[in-house]
Amino acid sequence: MNEALLARYDASLRGLARKDRLRTLAPRAGLDFSSNDYLGLAASKRLGDAVAAAIARGTPVGATGSRLLRGNAPEHEALEADAAAFFGAERALFFGSGYIANFALLTALPQKGDLLVLDELAHASMHEGAQAGRAQFVVAKHNDVDAVDEAITRWRAEGGMGRVWIGVESLYSMDGDRAPMESLVALADRHEAFLVVDEAHATGVWGPDGRGLAAAFEGRDNIIALHTCGKALGASGALVAGPRTLCDYLVNRCRPLIYATAPSPLMAVAACEALAMLSDEPLRRVQLRERVAFAGRQLAERCGVMPSGSQIQPFVIGDVRRTMAVAAALQARGYDIRGIRPPTVPEGTSRLRISLTLNVAEADISAMVEALVEVLAQT
Repeated sequence: MNEALLARYDASLRGLARKDRLRTLAPRAGLDFSSNDYLGLAASKRLGDAVAAAIARGTPVGATGSRLLRGNAPEHEALEADAAAFFGAERALFFGSGYIANFALLTALPQKGDLLVLDELAHASMHEGAQAGRAQFVVAKHNDVDAVDEAITRWRAEGGMGRVWIGVESLYSMDGDRAPMESLVALADRHEAFLVVDEAHATGVWGPDGRGLAAAFEGRDNIIALHTCGKALGASGALVAGPRTLCDYLVNRCRPLIYATAPSPLMAVAACEALAMLSDEPLRRVQLRERVAFAGRQLAERCGVMPSGSQIQPFVIGDVRRTMAVAAALQARGYDIRGIRPPTVPEGTSRLRISLTLNVAEADISAMVEALVEVLAQT
C-alpha cells in the first residue's frame, strides 16, 4: 500500500476521531427511536403488496436510463400525476432522493443576478445547492422573517435587480420546530419572490391528509415544495411540486434530472400507494400525534425537556463526548437513539435526536424515558 498517497485522508480521519466526530456505519438494532418512518409505512403490508403486485405484472426493478431516454416509466408519470393532484400543484417531478431534489432545484432555478436567502438551519442539501448555483446567496437567522426581509432590502439597496428566492424547511429536522409559513409567504408576495419549502419532515404527518405545513399555499405561482418519499411515505425518492412552467424548465435545464438514471419504477409504485394511504388511513396520523404528546409529557416531567410539539424531539446535551456516550448506553439497552454532533448541528449543541414513530408503543416510550433518566445519572 502506498501510505503517502492516502496520508492526508488518514490524518483527517484521525483528527475526527480525536474530536469524537468519526462516523461509522452501524446496523439497525433495538426499538426504533431514530428513523424517519414516522407512520410505520416502510414495512406495512399494503405497501409491500403494492410493490409485489407491480412485480407480478412485469414492472421492472430498474429504470434502465434517464427520464429523457428510456427511463421514463408509466409508474413515474402515474406518481407525478397523483402527487400533483394530492398536493394541489400544477405539476410534480420525481427525483431519486430529497438531497438530489434540493440540490437540483437550487442549482437550476435561481439564475445569475438573482438572490437566494436560506434559513441557517435549512437542510445541508439546500446550502450545497446554493453554493453550487449561479445566484448570490446569503444565510438568515433561523426562523427570523425580519432577517430575511432585511437581507432582501439590503440587496436591492445595493443594486440587486434579479429575482429573489427564499429557502426554508417547514419542519426542521434537528430541532423539530416549524417555519412561520404565513409570514414567509406574505414576505415572498411583498418582494415578488419565490419560496422554496422543503416539506421533508412534514409530508405525511402534518397538514390536511398529511399534505404538509405549506398545504394552504401550494398551487401559487411562487411556491415550490419538496415532498420526500423516504420518510413518512416509507419509500424513497422525492417529489418537487410547483408551477408547470418551472417543472418544464427543470426537465430541460436540470442536470441532476437530465443526466441521472431515473428512480426505480417500483419506488414510484410504493410512493403512489403511500399517498393513497394518507387519505385512506388517517388514524395513523392521529396515533402518531398521540405518541408525540405522550412523549412530550414524559420528557417534560422526567427530564425537564421542552416538548418540540412534533415527532422530532431534540435532547440537547452539549458536550460531544457525553452525547455519544449517552447514545451508546441507550443503544446497549435496546433503544436505537443516535447522537448528533457538529457539523450537523451548531457547536455546543450536540444532542440526542429522538424520533417518534408508529414503530413503538407508549409503553416503549415510557421505558425509553426511564432508561434515559438512568443513563444520564450514570454518564
